[in-house]
Amino acid sequence: MSSQGGFGQSKEFLDLVKSIGEARSKAEEDRIVLREIETLKRRIIEPDIPKRKMKEYIIRLVYVEMLGHDASFGYIHAVKMTHDDNLLLKRTGYLAVTLFLNEDHDLIILIVNTIQKDLKSDNYLVVCAALNAVCKLINEETIPAVLPQVVELLGHSKEAVRKKAVMALQRFYQRSPSSVTHLISNFRKELCDKDPGVMGATLCPLFDLITIDANSYKDLVVSFVGILKQVAEHRLPKSYDYHQMPAPFIQIKLLKILALLGSGDKQSSELMYTVVNDIMRKCDSLTNIGNAVLYECICCVSSIYPNPKLLDSAADAISKLLKSDSHNLKYMGIDALGRLIKISPEIAEQHQLAVIDCLEDPDDTLKRKTFELLYKMTKSSNVEVIVDRMIDYMINISDNHYKTEIASRCVELAEQFAPSNQWFIQTMNRVFEHAGDLVNIKVAHNLMRLIAEGFGEDDDTADSQLRSSAVESYLRIIGEPKLPSAFLQVICWVLGEYGTADGKYSASYISGKLCDVAESHSSDDTVKAYAVTALMKIYAFEIAAGRKVDMLPECQSLIEELCASHSTDLQQRAYELQAVVCVDANAVENIMPMDASCEDIEIDKSLSFLNGYVQQSIENGAQPYIPESERCGILDVSSFRTHELQEGPSHSLRFEAYELPKPVVPSRSPPASLASSSELVPVPQPSYPRELHQASSVPSVSDLGPPELKLRLDGVQRKWGRPTYSSPAPSTSSTTTSQKPVNGVTQTDGMGNPNSRIQNTSYSSRRAEIEIDLEKQKLAASLFGASSNSEKRPSSIGHKVPKSQTTKAVTSSSETAKEKTTPVQPPPDLLDLGEPSTNSTAPSVDPFKQLEGLLDAAQTTSVQNYGAVGSTKAPDIMSLYADMPASGNYPSSNVDDISTISELSNTVTTQPSQASKGPNPKDSLEKDALVRQMGVTPTSQNPNLFRDLLG
Repeated sequence: MSSQGGFGQSKEFLDLVKSIGEARSKAEEDRIVLREIETLKRRIIEPDIPKRKMKEYIIRLVYVEMLGHDASFGYIHAVKMTHDDNLLLKRTGYLAVTLFLNEDHDLIILIVNTIQKDLKSDNYLVVCAALNAVCKLINEETIPAVLPQVVELLGHSKEAVRKKAVMALQRFYQRSPSSVTHLISNFRKELCDKDPGVMGATLCPLFDLITIDANSYKDLVVSFVGILKQVAEHRLPKSYDYHQMPAPFIQIKLLKILALLGSGDKQSSELMYTVVNDIMRKCDSLTNIGNAVLYECICCVSSIYPNPKLLDSAADAISKLLKSDSHNLKYMGIDALGRLIKISPEIAEQHQLAVIDCLEDPDDTLKRKTFELLYKMTKSSNVEVIVDRMIDYMINISDNHYKTEIASRCVELAEQFAPSNQWFIQTMNRVFEHAGDLVNIKVAHNLMRLIAEGFGEDDDTADSQLRSSAVESYLRIIGEPKLPSAFLQVICWVLGEYGTADGKYSASYISGKLCDVAESHSSDDTVKAYAVTALMKIYAFEIAAGRKVDMLPECQSLIEELCASHSTDLQQRAYELQAVVCVDANAVENIMPMDASCEDIEIDKSLSFLNGYVQQSIENGAQPYIPESERCGILDVSSFRTHELQEGPSHSLRFEAYELPKPVVPSRSPPASLASSSELVPVPQPSYPRELHQASSVPSVSDLGPPELKLRLDGVQRKWGRPTYSSPAPSTSSTTTSQKPVNGVTQTDGMGNPNSRIQNTSYSSRRAEIEIDLEKQKLAASLFGASSNSEKRPSSIGHKVPKSQTTKAVTSSSETAKEKTTPVQPPPDLLDLGEPSTNSTAPSVDPFKQLEGLLDAAQTTSVQNYGAVGSTKAPDIMSLYADMPASGNYPSSNVDDISTISELSNTVTTQPSQASKGPNPKDSLEKDALVRQMGVTPTSQNPNLFRDLLG
C-alpha cells in the first residue's frame, strides 16, 4: 500500500503530478501520461477497489484528460461515483462527469435519474453539485425531466441554491428558449431577491432577453438605475468589493443593460445620466478593474441618447487612456474613441496626434486597432496621409488575410475621398502592385465600374481626364514584369474601352500592347480573354468611326492561335473578333457602342421574341415544348414500364412460397377441356382449371398490364388429345361417383389427387413461358435434360414400350385404332412445343386408349374400378415410363396423364405387392425426373405420394 502524501493523496499520485510538472518536453510528458493510462486501465477494473482509491483514480483520469489524452475507459466509473451516498465521492463524481462528458454523450441518460434524486436532497451541497451538472450536461431533450425541480429550487432557503437555479434556467434558455418562455416572470421576481448574489445572477438571463427585445423591459430601467446607484454607494457587503471597487462585475453588467435600454430612447436615457456620470467620476484609473468599469461607462455613453456633459467626460477619460504607457490601456482608448466618433466626429480631431503615435508603436495589435480607427476618422482632408500609411503598413506585413482587408479599405477610401484623379489612379496602382492577387476580384470590378461611371457628376471633362490619366499610367505599367492577374484584367479593360478615346494613342499602338500582354501571359486564360475582348473593342470603335482597320501580324497570329485553343471561351472570343472586323460600320456601332459599359441591359428571360418562330414550327408539325420536370417524369415512367414489359417475362426464378390449392367443387356435368393461363410459378393470385367459356375470355397481355403477364390460349391447337381446338372430351358412364375421363382414364372428382391441379397450373404456365422466350426453352432443356426441338424421334404414339411388356393386346389395340382413323401424316414430335403448323394435325387416336391395351383385362378392370377392394393384381405403371424421354417440355394434355398416373399409383398401393415384369420401379422413378420437378409435393390429402410411387 502506498504511503499517504499531502491532501490525503497517495505518494504515487503526487509523484505523477511532480513528474508532469518537471517534464522538459511534450514528448516526455506524453510518455509519462501514456504510462499512467496503462496503469489506470489495469487497476480500475480490479474487483473490490476501496472508494478512496477509486476517487484518486478518477482524479488521475482528470489529469489525463486535461493533458489532451483519451480517458474514455474510465467515464463509466465517474458516472457510478455520482450514485455514491458519500458527499465527497458524489461531488468528485459530478466534477469528473462535467469535465469528461458533453451534453450529447451516450452516458448522459445514466445520470439523469441521479440528478433528479439529488435535486430533491436535504443536503444543499448535494443539490448544488447536481445543479452544476445540470448547467453542463442537460440538453434540449432532457430539459423537461429536470425543469420542474429547478423552478421549485428558486424558493430554496439557501441563497447558493437559488443562485445556481437561476443559472440553470439561463442555461435552459440558451439551449431551448421555448422551454422557459413561461418563466420570464420568475427572472423579474429574482431581481428583487434579498441576496446580492442571486440578484447578480439574474442580470445575466435578463441581459440575454433584453438583447433580443429591449422594448418589453423598458419598465425595468428605474429598477436597474436604483440597483446601480446602491452598488456605487457601497450599499453591498464588503465581500463583494474587488480592489476597493464595489461589486465591479455587477456594475459592468448593469451598464451593458442600460446601454441597450437607452439606445435611441431619450426618456430612458435621462434617468441614467446622473448615475453614469457619478461612476465615471469615482472610477479609479490606477487599477485594471477601475479602467474596465470606466471603459464600460464610455461604451454606455456612446450607446444611449447623447448628452454633451457625458460626452466631454468620456473624451477626458479617453485622453487619459491614450496617454498611458500601457499598451492595453492604449488599445482600450483607441477602441473607445472609435465608438465616440460615431456620435461626435470632432472628438477624434483632438486626439489625432495620439492616434498617429499609436501607428508607430511596435505592438502590431495596437497598430491594427489604430488603422480601424483611422478608417473611421478619414475625411477628404486627411485621406492622403491615412491611405499612404495604410499602404506602407500593407507592404511590410506578411499576413495575407489582413493585407486583403487593408487593400479593400484603401480602395474604398480612395473612391470616397480622392482629392484628384491622378492620386486616385496612383493609389490604385500601388494597391494592386503590392497586394497582388490577394486583392479581392470585386475590388477590380469596382475600380473598372468607377472609371466607367466617373465621379457621378455631370462634368464630362473630369471623367475624360480620369480615364485619360488611367490609360497613361497603365501604358507605363504594362511592361513591368510579374503584374498580378487582377491588375492585368483592369489594364486590358481600360485600354480596350478608353485607349483610343481621346485620340492620343493610335489603335495599332494599343493593340500591339494588348497582344504583348496576351503573349507574355499565355498560361492565364482570363488575361488572354480580356486582351482579346479589348482588341475587339478597339477595332469595333475604329470601324464605327469610319477608319480603316489594319490588323497587326502579331494580332492575326494570336487570333488564329486562339481559334484552335482548347478553351471554348477563347475560341468564341476569337471567332467573334473575326466576325466583327468583317461587319459594316452601322452594324458594329450597334454591336459595340462607344462607352456603353455602364448602361443597363434588359434581358427578356421568357424569350418572347421567339414566340412567332415557335408558333410557326408547331403549325408545321413540330412537337410543343415540355418543361424539364414534366419531361423527366414522362421519360422515367415510360422507361420504367418498358423495362417492366421487357424484363418481366425473362425472370428465370421466383422465390415466393407456393400457395395451397383450393378444393374444386364437385360437378356432375361433363367437364370441358382445361385451359391454363398462369405463370411458371404461383403468383399472389394463382389461376386454376377453368371451364371452356372462361378460357375463351382470357384477357390479353396489354389488358392486364405489366405486373400480370398472361397468354391468350384460345384457338391454340392441342398437341395431344382430340384434333379439335377446344372440343370437350367425351364423358363415360359412372356407377357411383362423378368421374372425369381424361384420355381414356377415369378420374373421380371428389377424391381426385390435388397434385394433378398443381401440375396443371405449373406446367401450363411453363408452356406459356417457353412460347414467349426462346432462351427459356434452352434453360428448361438444360435443367430437365430435354432434347432440342430439331431432334425428331419417330414414335407412333409417343411412348416406347419395352419389349418385355409388348403383348398381343398392344398389337390388337394398335390395329383397332388404325382402323378407326383415316390415314394421317407422320405424328408430330411430342416434345415440339412450337407454334402449330398448318400442314400438321394431331392424331385422332387417344394415346391413353392404347395405353389401356398394355394391361390385361383384369388389370384394366382394376384400373377402372380402382376403388374396389377386390382388385388383386397391381399394374406395373412405372415400367410403362421406363423408356420415356426425360424432359420437362410436356404438352398440356400430358399433365392430365401424369395426374392419372399419380392416382393409379395410389390405387396400386392398396393391392398386394407382386413381382412385376420389366425394369425395376425404382430405376424408372429415377428416370422420371418430371414427376418430381413439375411440382408434385406431398399434401395433406396425399402425404405418402413418394412412398406410393416407390411401391
